[in-house]
Amino acid sequence: MDSTQNFEDIKQRFSEADVDGKIEIYTSVQNLTVDQYKELLRMFPIKHLERLEKAMA
Repeated sequence: MDSTQNFEDIKQRFSEADVDGKIEIYTSVQNLTVDQYKELLRMFPIKHLERLEKAMA
């Protein structure tokens, strides 16, 4: 599977996940580009951003 398709799968899972699932995906996925991480971050609910920041610390 190419990296573009893999990212599309990750993005689909991310969009369907609850906040805890989004945090798990964002903090555990590796080898994404900066732009791919930014794309996921744009889909993250801003009101829970502090939880994501804590999980990444």
